[in-house]
Amino acid sequence: MALDPDEFYGHAIAAADAGRRLPLARMTGWDISPFEPDGLRVAPLRPPVLPEKARHGEDPADCRPCRERDEGIWFNERWRLARIPGVGVPLVLMLYPRDHYDMADLPDELAAEMGLLGTRIVRHMQALPHISRAHLYRIGDGAAHLHLWFFARPEGQVQLYGSWLVVWDDLLPEYPADVADADAAAVASALVTSHGGSLSAPA
Repeated sequence: MALDPDEFYGHAIAAADAGRRLPLARMTGWDISPFEPDGLRVAPLRPPVLPEKARHGEDPADCRPCRERDEGIWFNERWRLARIPGVGVPLVLMLYPRDHYDMADLPDELAAEMGLLGTRIVRHMQALPHISRAHLYRIGDGAAHLHLWFFARPEGQVQLYGSWLVVWDDLLPEYPADVADADAAAVASALVTSHGGSLSAPA
């Protein structure tokens, strides 16, 4: 059984200094880290907060992705794909179910299709010129409506490898929107060919 919130906090804080600061992570010593360890310090670890704050869209009536179910660059009856603007890497896409589901309550049929879609989106992003990798992330703390992130890593930028990519994305200047729009359109068109669906929401 997992540690309860107080046990987890006690376990973690035992490794902290008097200011409740944990040591720097091993990741900050990697040569792909966007930060130099000298002068970098960890924020104090705060005690658990219970009950946790509700995520956006816990009530489907207030869910933004539900309201935007017909917005995006690719659609079928069950899913939509959208481009996320204002990012630093060449392309960030997000896949949503068009109806209100989270990962834990996703029906098996949609879960199976999610696997196929994820593979095909990665494949089509990596087929773009000057893209070395497409990384797929699922992070569920901010919103109750399932959303899968796809980040494209630019070719040759080996310092942007792996798990630090999303941090580098936040540090980089905004990527040219016209280039990202064209690449997103290419991925969407390739997805129509490989998976079906359309470039506009079903009527």
